Amino acid sequence: MAFFPRSKLINTLSSNLKCYLSTYKRRNTGFRTFASLNTPIDTSPSQNLIEKIVQKYAVGLPPGHKVRSGEFVTIQPEHVMTHDNTAAVMTKFKSIGVQKFKFPQQAVFTLDHDVQNKSDKNLKKYFSIQEFAKQHNVDFYPAGRGIGHQILIEEGYAFPYTLTVASDSHSNMYGGVGCLGTPIVRTDAAAIWATGKTWWQIPPVVKVELKGQLQKGATGKDVIVTLCGLFNNDEVLNCAIEFTGDEGIRSLSLEDRLTIANMTTEWGALAGVFPVDEITIQWLRQRVAKLELTKFENENLLKHPSNGQQFKHPRINHERIDAIERDPIKASPNAYYAKYLTLDLSTLSPHVSGPNSVKISTPLSELEKRNIAINKAYLLSCVNSRATDLHAAAQVIQGKKVAEGVKFYVAAASSEVQKDAENSGDWQILLDAGAKVLPAGCGPCIGLGVGLLEDGEVGISATNRNYKGRMGSPNAQTYLASPEVVAASAIAGKIASPSLVSSSAMTLSSFNSHPPKISITINPEIASITSPVTHAQESATQTLSNFPESIHGELLFCHADNMNTDAIYPGKYTYMDDLPLEYMAKVAMENYDPNFQKIAKSGDILVGGFNFGTGSSREQAATAIKAKGIQLLIAGSLSETFKRNGINNALLLLEVPDLVNDLKKIIGTRTLCQRTNWHAKVLLTKGIVIVDSADDGEKVYRVKGGSGLGSSVQELWVADGLENWIRQSIVKNV
Repeated sequence: MAFFPRSKLINTLSSNLKCYLSTYKRRNTGFRTFASLNTPIDTSPSQNLIEKIVQKYAVGLPPGHKVRSGEFVTIQPEHVMTHDNTAAVMTKFKSIGVQKFKFPQQAVFTLDHDVQNKSDKNLKKYFSIQEFAKQHNVDFYPAGRGIGHQILIEEGYAFPYTLTVASDSHSNMYGGVGCLGTPIVRTDAAAIWATGKTWWQIPPVVKVELKGQLQKGATGKDVIVTLCGLFNNDEVLNCAIEFTGDEGIRSLSLEDRLTIANMTTEWGALAGVFPVDEITIQWLRQRVAKLELTKFENENLLKHPSNGQQFKHPRINHERIDAIERDPIKASPNAYYAKYLTLDLSTLSPHVSGPNSVKISTPLSELEKRNIAINKAYLLSCVNSRATDLHAAAQVIQGKKVAEGVKFYVAAASSEVQKDAENSGDWQILLDAGAKVLPAGCGPCIGLGVGLLEDGEVGISATNRNYKGRMGSPNAQTYLASPEVVAASAIAGKIASPSLVSSSAMTLSSFNSHPPKISITINPEIASITSPVTHAQESATQTLSNFPESIHGELLFCHADNMNTDAIYPGKYTYMDDLPLEYMAKVAMENYDPNFQKIAKSGDILVGGFNFGTGSSREQAATAIKAKGIQLLIAGSLSETFKRNGINNALLLLEVPDLVNDLKKIIGTRTLCQRTNWHAKVLLTKGIVIVDSADDGEKVYRVKGGSGLGSSVQELWVADGLENWIRQSIVKNV
C-alpha cells in the first residue's frame, strides 16, 4: 500500500468535516464502546495494527472500505481527555451553540497542570470546571488526584485496542497498554463534546523492532532517550509507531512501555503502540483486584450502580479482558509500513538526554566523566513517577542525603501512586534523604509552581521534555535521565551513575562500551515531490469564494529546526485563559528570540526550519503567531499537531523544504530571526512560491507534495476556524 501525500488527500477532508453534522440529522443510537462489541471488527488482511484500530473508530465510511495510512477519516474516539485546558474548551463549546454533550461518558476532565496555584482566580477556574462536569455528567478528577495520563491508565479510559485522544501531546503514553492514544487540540475537543467526532489523517506507520533483552541497570527511559538521540533526523516525524520484537518486548515491564510510549511524542511521533501480551493481561487482571479495593474512593463510579450485584468496574473488568484475550488484534503479516527501524536492547547502556534537546543523547559513562554539577533534580511527571520509579530511586538513595546546595523535587504521578509508595516505605526513604515533596501533578515539568530552574542553573530530571525555558529560565540547562540516575545525581551533586553512590548498583563498566546497534529501512514508496518547478508545471486547485488565490510579503526567517511550542509560546502563559490576542501577540517567540517582537511586522511571511511546532499541543502557539499579523507560515516540515492547530484556527501553513534549505545556505543561520529582503508571491491554490531576491532574482518553488491548499483548508480559513465553521454549519442545518 502506497503512502499518499497529505496535499493530495486534503481535498477529501471537506466531506469528512461534514460528517460532524450528521449527528444532528439522525436519532441518537448511543455511544459505542469496545466492551459492547460481541464480534471482532472486520479488518483487511493487509492492514497494520494502527489501521485496524482506526477501522473500529472511523465513521461514515463507504461499505466495505478499509482505511489506510494517509487517508482523512472522521473518528469517534472511545474517550477524550482535557485537563486544565478544559476551561478554554468550555468557552469554545459554548460559542459553538450546543447545549449538551453528544456522549457525556466519552469525556474525562482531569485537573493536573497548575495544581500548585492557589490563587482565587485559579481556584474559581477549577471550581467552574467541576460544576460544568456535574452539569453535563462528565467524569471528573480534581486537583491532587494525579496527572491525567496516569489516571486514564489507572481507570481504564485507555484500554487495549481502543482509540482514546486527549488535548495534550503526551496521550501517546496510552500505547504502553496497547491503546492507540494520540493528541488532539482544544478546538477538536470542543467538537467531540458537541458531536462525538473529529477528523484525523491516519499517519504513516513505522515498525520499530526491539531486539535482544534489556540488561539489568538499563531502563525504559534509556531506551527512548537512545531512540530520540540516535534517530534524530525526523525519521518518525508525524508517524505512528508500532513496537514489535517478542524477546525485546518481553524484557520490558508495563511501566517501561508506558515510559517509552510517552516519549515517542518527543521523538516526533503521533502515537507509539505496544502489542498486547501476557504482561499486559497480567497487569490488567491485577488492576481489577486493585480497583475493587479502591472503588469507594472514585466518585465517578457512583454513576454505575451495582443494583445489588457484585461490583464491576465499567472499563477494567474481567469480561473486557477476556474479550481481548479471545479476539486479539494484530498487524497482518503482509501489512505495509513506511519505515522499519531496529534497536538491539542488549547493546544499550544508560543514556542521558541534553542539555536542552532530546535529540542529543550521550552515554552516562561519558557524561559522568565531565563532572557536570547540578543545582536541581526532579523525580516527577507522567513519564517517570510511578511506584516502580519511586522504588528504583529509593533503592539508590536509601540511607543517604541530598548533596549540599542541591534541591531534589519529588511528585507522584497520582494519589494512588503516592499511597502505594507510602505503604512500601519508599516515600519515607525519599523524604529522609531530603526530597522536597510537590503535589501529584505536572508542576515544574510544564514550568509552573515552585522549584523552577533559574538563570545559569543546571537541572537533571526524570521528565520527558528539556526544551530551553520549559522548566524555568531560558538561560538554564536541563538534562533528562532515568529515576535511578536522577536520584544518584541528587546525592552526588553532579550527573552521576547509581554505582557512584550505591555499591549494590550495576557499574557502568559492565555495559557494552560500543554504540547501540541500530538499523533503518525506508520504503521507497514514501518519497515525496519537492523539486523546483517552472510556471508551465503549475496545477491549480479550485479557489473558493472569499479565499485569496495569492499572498504577497517579505520572508521573515527563523531558521531553527525543531522549533518547539515552548519557544513559540511559553508555558507560563498557557493556562492564562483570559489573555487577549493582543497580549498573546506580544509574547510570541519569547523563548526563542526576544528580538522577534522588534523585527516582525504585520503582513510578513514567517519561514521556519524543519519540524516546526514540535512539543506540546498548546493551541496558542498557532494563534499567537496569527495574532502577530503573520499571514502565512512556511516551514521545511511541520509538526502534525501544530499543523492541526493552524488549520483549526485559520493560520495558513505550507511546507516548502527547498526554500528553507536555500535560505539557510544564502541568508545563513547566525541570527535567530532576521529579515531577508526576499519578497514572495505565494499561489496558495497552486502550491507555488515565487521568490524575488536581490541576489538571485526570481526563483520558483513547489510546495511539498506538489498541490496547493485544498477546499477543506479554504473552507476553514474563510470561516475563521473550525469552531466558527461548526457553529455556522449547525445554524444552517437547524
